[in-house]
Amino acid sequence: MKYNILVVDDEENNLQLFQRTFRKKYNVFPAKSGTEALDILSNMRIDLIISDQRMPEMEGVEFLKRSMELSPDSVRILITGYSDAGAIVDAINNVKIHRYIKKPWIPEDLINTVDAALELYQLNIDNQQLTLDLKDLFSGTITAITEALDAKDPFTFGRSKRVTYYALETGKSLNLSPLLLSELELAGLLHDIGMIGVPETVLSKPGNLEVNEFDVIKRHVTIGVKILEEIKQLENVVDIVRTHHERFDGYGYPYGLKGEEIPICARIIAVADAYDGMVSDRAYRKGMSHEAAKEELKKQADTQFDSIITDAFLAIIDQARLEVDVISSTKVLE
Repeated sequence: MKYNILVVDDEENNLQLFQRTFRKKYNVFPAKSGTEALDILSNMRIDLIISDQRMPEMEGVEFLKRSMELSPDSVRILITGYSDAGAIVDAINNVKIHRYIKKPWIPEDLINTVDAALELYQLNIDNQQLTLDLKDLFSGTITAITEALDAKDPFTFGRSKRVTYYALETGKSLNLSPLLLSELELAGLLHDIGMIGVPETVLSKPGNLEVNEFDVIKRHVTIGVKILEEIKQLENVVDIVRTHHERFDGYGYPYGLKGEEIPICARIIAVADAYDGMVSDRAYRKGMSHEAAKEELKKQADTQFDSIITDAFLAIIDQARLEVDVISSTKVLE
């Protein structure tokens, strides 16, 4: 199967050069403007996008930003001139480009760059399929685990499914890739698996926990990791489980990671988990209101939580909480 490459440049001679360079090995689709390229993306699968930066109707970075909504898994390469440093920074920060290439480009160098980019693309596709296969393989086991947790602590009945749903809706709003969403789903369902090793007397204590009892609760992270780490295919999921109680300001546990040292999926689960914990009734207190929990999340943005993720969560939670009763009664892994 040939990969599909979309090439965007307003100069006809450049488009012809791209086509001569790649047509023997790949399917090349030329576009003379960002608008024309977006139409192509709307109607077919594109594996790799090469875009010039300087175009009159729509500059390359703006086009690549818009392309992410239509084709999030495509690999992106930006062609720039020597005076386009600002565009390069914008592309790196906001477009997740694989590489940028400065003009005048050499065909052999571009071919090598494209070949390497498509190898990465295929690796990502293979990883996505592996994650989907893992979901199918472990769905029965995960369901049994979550039901065991629910049976152990009736006050957290359905908690893993709710947290997973909130996390997935947040991840979708942040345009996470299908691979990250799959890993987020598995990690959401498994993030509290280590609670199986926490005594019921601590879980259901009708009052505030002593310091030593809270230390026992915190051990659920390492217990969960120990349960899962022997499954090599779940390596990325284990990293999320391992870090979902880290804080954005570095004062979380068990490692004191901060900021983007914490995987994005773990940062998402941290917000979803905190919200569900606040609104849920427990043995020692009644859950707070939906609005009060939202206000508490706002207060903790950029300290306990990533503010960007907090904002994304707050944008989806009003609708998500209306649907969660139905979602909680179904299997997330279907």
